[in-house]
Amino acid sequence: MRYENPMYMAEDAGAADLISGGRLQLGISRGSPEQVIDGWRHFGYVPQEGENESDMARRHTEVLLEMLRGEGFAKPNPQPMFPNPPGLLRLEPHSEGLRDRIWWGAGSNATAVWAAKLGMNLQSSTLKDDETGEPFHIQQAKQIRAYRQAWAEAGHTRQPRVSVSRSIFALMDDRDRMYFGASRNDSDSVGYLDEKTRAIFGRSYAAEPDKLVEQLKQDDAIAEADTLLLTVPNQLGVDYNAHVIESILKHVAPAMGWRE
Repeated sequence: MRYENPMYMAEDAGAADLISGGRLQLGISRGSPEQVIDGWRHFGYVPQEGENESDMARRHTEVLLEMLRGEGFAKPNPQPMFPNPPGLLRLEPHSEGLRDRIWWGAGSNATAVWAAKLGMNLQSSTLKDDETGEPFHIQQAKQIRAYRQAWAEAGHTRQPRVSVSRSIFALMDDRDRMYFGASRNDSDSVGYLDEKTRAIFGRSYAAEPDKLVEQLKQDDAIAEADTLLLTVPNQLGVDYNAHVIESILKHVAPAMGWRE
């Protein structure tokens, strides 16, 4: 959201949701580390006095959420080109219900709590700030519990949704074993996103289906979430990734109690 005009985004999201029959699930976030220095400046965005770029992204997000409520805010022209409805005008096109299908990608416990207070669903990926030194799945589970507690305290009337992302590969044939059978990503890793931010990257899972099930049942964050997003190696092509997803759906999901 450092790079986004929130009002343009609200227009585009409303149009996409109407075209798709109300099926849009829109994930947003501060954004990942950049390839350039202060890239958002090239898009015409500058933090306000006292803000940093993350504050600016959250401010943009709050404007987006306000626009998606669909309430009028703009005074109509008394001599319009086309007739206006009575009262203040809202941003168009407006899609009812889209406001409840906004997901915030939180990289820390604090931003997860912030998202809960604003009534956004939570996306937690395979990367987060290393805040306790514990294994990734334990830290992520704590993040989810903090989010749910903040949601309850905010008094929202609907149930929130929470997703986690994982790289999961069932070793079904020689191709799978060639690509992932000797995976070096079967444990968490730690690095720095910038000079101050220590981050933890969650492990990948690659094993025969019965072993995968046992490993995944030990993942606290998967147990806490209601939605699992599979990350796939898109560079390996559509056909292979269809095989990866089908293998999980047929040979792992039933034993985990997952449904499509």
